[in-house]
Amino acid sequence: MGLIVGLLIIWLILAVLGFAVKGLFWLAIIGLVLFVATGAIGWIRRRGSIKS
Repeated sequence: MGLIVGLLIIWLILAVLGFAVKGLFWLAIIGLVLFVATGAIGWIRRRGSIKS
């Protein structure tokens, strides 16, 4: 769980940095995509472990 939270924080920082620096818009897009993907994976794993 700590790894997923750490990754979410890193992806969020990358997204904010990409939006803050005009030339790094691609970094914001990658950061947002990775943030959503990591959140979805963490949610699925957590949901699966609760049912077991």
